[in-house]
Amino acid sequence: MRIIGGRLKGIRFNAPDSLPVRPTTDMAKEALFNILYNTYDFDSCNVLDLFCGTGNISFEFASRGVKQVTAVDKHSGCVYWVKSVIEKHKLDEIDVQKADVFKFLASHDQPYQIIFADPPYDLPTIPRIPELVMERNLLTDNGMLIVEHPSLLKLNNQPGYTETRRYGNSSFSFFEKPNL
Repeated sequence: MRIIGGRLKGIRFNAPDSLPVRPTTDMAKEALFNILYNTYDFDSCNVLDLFCGTGNISFEFASRGVKQVTAVDKHSGCVYWVKSVIEKHKLDEIDVQKADVFKFLASHDQPYQIIFADPPYDLPTIPRIPELVMERNLLTDNGMLIVEHPSLLKLNNQPGYTETRRYGNSSFSFFEKPNL
């Protein structure tokens, strides 16, 4: 994986093969960050990266100057790897936490401008992610949740859904805080 923009642009990371991950492709990541970069002022954004895995998305956000990234994953190897990269590249804006994402969401109450979730594709509870984010009011008024998922999975009936963009076998579904 490589960083495609910002102060760390061009740096390549080779995460251990033993990690149970499927990193977001460079093409999909570039498309996503083009959307987000034209929507948000990154230097004032707080970001939540769920199922952070190798930290690919967290590192991209940090490279592009976001204020704060909270990265969450339950796999010890992933958390250890992300912490090692944070230390090596002095990415103090990233706070990585070892936790089950669903328990984290159920007990968390800090709102974020951007929440990105890249769960394992075989996880049957993917539709629960937007439900929990909306129930817990975890998006700011102009906030956005992006869920990466297999293109065959449809999330258009979940609360706050706005659109889905497909990139091969992967899709990003976008959600906003519903107007009450």
